[in-house]
Amino acid sequence: MALTLDNVGIVVEDLDAAVGFFEELGLELEGRDVVEGEWAGRVTGLGDQRVEIAMLRTPDGHGRLELSRFLEPAVVADHRTAPVNALGYLRVMFAVDDLDATLDRLAGHGAELVSTEVVRYEDAYRLCYVRGPEGILLGLAEPLG
Repeated sequence: MALTLDNVGIVVEDLDAAVGFFEELGLELEGRDVVEGEWAGRVTGLGDQRVEIAMLRTPDGHGRLELSRFLEPAVVADHRTAPVNALGYLRVMFAVDDLDATLDRLAGHGAELVSTEVVRYEDAYRLCYVRGPEGILLGLAEPLG
């Protein structure tokens, strides 16, 4: 039985830009490091690897996001432009307190709406998907009432 969701991982090319984007969203950088060696490759199945990582946490302390930039081996696939109905991991959803202000801040980091509008789901949420740096897909939800 799973006890908690520890973190979600996203592989990026520009770690600094991705960290800045998620800090603008309100996540806090816990730390950065290089993970390397045969032991790490035994976990991932990649053999000897070298990866620069940044770990961020949500302000409530319950959610964490691990951003990884592979130095060795080279990245072998690119899913950044996959549409929202592609198989596999889709997106990370964040609850925000002010969706319009969040979108304005994230636009400074290149975020763009996937659709042309923010939509309302009943009296519960205002929702949208955005693509951030490197095409990272995020869901943003502002609770109503």
